[in-house]
Amino acid sequence: MSKELSNPEDRAVVAELIRKVLMHYICVREAILAFPKDSQDSSIIAAYHALVHYEADEDLRLRDPLYKEEQDDYLEFISYILERGESLPDNIIKNYEKYYSSASLPHENNTKGFLHSFLKFLNIEEKK
Repeated sequence: MSKELSNPEDRAVVAELIRKVLMHYICVREAILAFPKDSQDSSIIAAYHALVHYEADEDLRLRDPLYKEEQDDYLEFISYILERGESLPDNIIKNYEKYYSSASLPHENNTKGFLHSFLKFLNIEEKK
């Protein structure tokens, strides 16, 4: 598994958000806005991208019931792993890393969060 900064409590929050999306209690946008702020956990970042992908494929899910079932199962699998506080498998994390250098996760509502957002807007990578 990947070396990362992980927080089991944050992973449990994300697992619950994914379940709420799958049960149609909240929409993807609400879930994303409720994600842990400024997370560096690669499993949470991969879950973020999986939810964005889920939202982007809404029309395809409506047209193709088999695709919908596969995508729902995939998100359920991600939720199950995160709920246990475990890291997602490397293949899932790497699948999203090859397309995205970082996630647009919500930032803290303070000066540090503002700087994160501003640097992201300018497309400047921060030094970790």
